[in-house]
Amino acid sequence: MPTSLTMTLTSAAPTPSPEMLKTIEQRLLWLSHWMIHNANHLRAKEDGIKTGGHQASSASMVSIMTALYFSALRPEDRVAVKPHASPIFHAIQYMMGNQTREKMENFRGFGGVQSYPSRTKDIDDVDFSTGSVGLGVAITSFASMVQDYITAKSWGADAPQGRMVALVGDAELDEGNVYECLQEGWKNDLRNTWWIIDYNRQSLDGIVREGLFQRIEKIFDAFGWDVVKVKYGALQRAAFEEPGGDKLRQWIDDCPNQTYSALTFMGGAVWRQNLMEDLGDQGDVTALIERRSNADLAALMENLGGNCVTTMAETFAAIDHDRPVCFLAYTVKGWGTPIAGHKDNHGGLMNKTQMAEWQRYMGVAEGEEWEPFATVENVAALQGFLDQAPFFAKGARRYQDARLPVPTVEVKTDREMSTQMGFGKILDDLSKGDSDLATRIVTMSPDVTGTTNLGPWVNRRKLFARTAQADAFIEHKIPSTAKWEFTPDGQHIELGIAEMNLFLLLGAAGLSQSLFGKRLIPIGTVYDPFVARGLDALNYACYQDARFMIVGTPSGVTLAPEGGAHQSIGSPLIGMSQDGLAAFEPAFVDELAVIMEWAFDYLQRDGEGDPDERTWLRDETGGSVYLRLTTNPIEQPGKRVDDDFRQGAIDGAYWLKKPGPNCDVVIAYQGAVAPEAIKAAAAIGEGRRDVGVLAVTSADRLNAGWTAAQRARARGLPQAQSHIETLLAQLPSHCKLITVIDGHPATLSWLGSVQGHQSIPLGVEHFGQTGTIGDLYRHFGIDAQAITAAADGLTAGRRLKVV
Repeated sequence: MPTSLTMTLTSAAPTPSPEMLKTIEQRLLWLSHWMIHNANHLRAKEDGIKTGGHQASSASMVSIMTALYFSALRPEDRVAVKPHASPIFHAIQYMMGNQTREKMENFRGFGGVQSYPSRTKDIDDVDFSTGSVGLGVAITSFASMVQDYITAKSWGADAPQGRMVALVGDAELDEGNVYECLQEGWKNDLRNTWWIIDYNRQSLDGIVREGLFQRIEKIFDAFGWDVVKVKYGALQRAAFEEPGGDKLRQWIDDCPNQTYSALTFMGGAVWRQNLMEDLGDQGDVTALIERRSNADLAALMENLGGNCVTTMAETFAAIDHDRPVCFLAYTVKGWGTPIAGHKDNHGGLMNKTQMAEWQRYMGVAEGEEWEPFATVENVAALQGFLDQAPFFAKGARRYQDARLPVPTVEVKTDREMSTQMGFGKILDDLSKGDSDLATRIVTMSPDVTGTTNLGPWVNRRKLFARTAQADAFIEHKIPSTAKWEFTPDGQHIELGIAEMNLFLLLGAAGLSQSLFGKRLIPIGTVYDPFVARGLDALNYACYQDARFMIVGTPSGVTLAPEGGAHQSIGSPLIGMSQDGLAAFEPAFVDELAVIMEWAFDYLQRDGEGDPDERTWLRDETGGSVYLRLTTNPIEQPGKRVDDDFRQGAIDGAYWLKKPGPNCDVVIAYQGAVAPEAIKAAAAIGEGRRDVGVLAVTSADRLNAGWTAAQRARARGLPQAQSHIETLLAQLPSHCKLITVIDGHPATLSWLGSVQGHQSIPLGVEHFGQTGTIGDLYRHFGIDAQAITAAADGLTAGRRLKVV
């Protein structure tokens, strides 16, 4: 381990006093709960819907988060906050001056503090968005892998290194993606990762099953994690040292989860009754119990490790290595509030009466509910401590890196070629050069590297590993097309077959500029039908505004011999509906080259300008890119250099065959069915006055521009016109549209609505099967014959047939 990393991880500011941490903890507990109470019981409502806010889930995390943020973290560390602990996070930021009272008062309202921490919607310093449980947990592991990837490179050696920390709800460990992530972490020698589990043993619908975490501990241990159980707080540990303390400890260990929760809710008198009944009159332990009042006894029994800020601070400070650590912090859900321990408290809230009583208990004067330092005796001392808190010392931790120049992307198209082959050739050509862009590209794939044409890139740019690993086939001179050498300089990360891991790694790598100050150009490949397998993680990555390119290939029933399980249908609609993702499906390799050159720049944009009045797309804001490709080699159109083609390929469509003034039929196609559309156009032209062929490269961008232009017109900008409206405006009203795609027909079916033309959408709506491409195109009615037949039925004239 480099010396600088050792210093980063082990150097520490003076440990804060337990009293100071306790003061902060109680302030955060109050502010978070008051924010939720205000949103639900005091703020005016336009409807009768509950606002919510998870008071109990926040309370169980307050001691953990106080110790973490104010004693353990450093500016280079990154945290994924448990979704339901969002109120504590925002209370921390409010106390530090990074969140406004206005937004706190508008919690879960429009423009206010978000329900769950959001990098893109909240104004405070969110490292990772969370919300869909389990994903925020796993992305910290992949962020650590990305950190290792960057610092292994000569251009990234100066990047700060820190710990990637996840605050985990115990029920999040039900999510399967967590275990997929653990396996990938083990394979990649994961380090500098902490998962802190809020083990309150309650989930949305009830109590966590007894004994479950004994098995979970074994899983973490099997994958090389240190497991640190934080079960007892300082009060409990002190009591265990008293005569009879061993018996009390055994009783706590043996107590079922449900019973412990119920006794917590009922309070000190019931604790005393049950302890005396179970333990009996045993002298020393009886005396231990009798020495405490009901309130003191309740405080003792509820002083689990995760609810003791001193214990948590000491536990964090004791870690002096970079191995991954799972902290199992025992907590009481709703700790410190009137609803502590109740099995319904997950979605429950303190009512007005309970809040008024609790406010008196907390010592908060009426009118000072929003004051960050209300109840604090020595404000100057607290402010002085906060001003020196290491984690906040450098201010906001959103970094920037220079944009990378994009070299010209070209590929020879003098032979039949598939778009997947073209993609591999483009990357191979980049791998041969020395551009800054190529240096920052990192590719990744879930065990489909070779079959998605990444092989030549990987052979030249090698695979990444923190320590070099030889290829036995090369050593023994065994012929193989895959020259797989693992090295710290490698630029490909090979993953197992888990698409969730792919999209989580793409998300982490796509945030590298902001998290680590070093820009990466992540490119992932996956079989197109399995985009859906990782869809939750894809959405999660886009929600965080991560920047990456995802290549779904092969796609559609064009992957004929593989059968229905491997033939994607709805993925074009995923591309259209996914915010933050520009989806393309080029038919020809020169289109792909133009799109990829544009995409390499688009991934790096971060402007906030108005929409482009030519397309009404917000291209200056940038985003991620999805390419849907195919393995079917088709005849290429030859070298094209005209601006209409290049710009049209980027904007979403261009005229492959321009329509005349009396056009009867337009065929609009997207993707692999281009040869069928061209063949059909020739047949239709034999019997109709004029036929146009519209090459659609992105139904997503066409549709986005169209709907944006409609909104602009509705807001008083009558001149607003989208790219697709401009293209179709020249068509006569009698012209018929036939749309065709190897995918769901709804992808293009809306085109007829743009200018009011009658249309027939052709596509695939049902599961495929094995066969030849011709068999399946005929079966699903997306071949030239079906296109021609559709034109025959829509237009007047002599009978059409395909030659």
